[in-house]
Amino acid sequence: SYSTFEYSDFKLSDTAMTKDGKLVASAKIKNTGKYKAKEAVQFYIRDVKGSCVRPVKELKGFEKIELDVGEEKTVSFEITEPMLRYWNQKLEHVSEKGQFQVFIGKDSTCAPFASFELV
Repeated sequence: SYSTFEYSDFKLSDTAMTKDGKLVASAKIKNTGKYKAKEAVQFYIRDVKGSCVRPVKELKGFEKIELDVGEEKTVSFEITEPMLRYWNQKLEHVSEKGQFQVFIGKDSTCAPFASFELV
């Protein structure tokens, strides 16, 4: 991109989710640069402690947005239980109760902004 973007106002709709529930994660993205530009807003989830080794961050979605200079937009991502599933050692596609971290940023180096528990 030929511009710079600022991420702020991170929100998570709740701190707990049931297996049949859903959460919404959102952030405001503002074009702080000198040019109208596009940004690929990326959404990651991390299983903090699982019974199997999992990737540190898993890309769960992205949205490409275009902003004029000084313009800002709120981007939201829905979290559902199937997004938390993985193949365990018994080759079952499961999710486990526990703590998860949520990340929204320009790339995988973004820091976590919130966490929730799957109950």
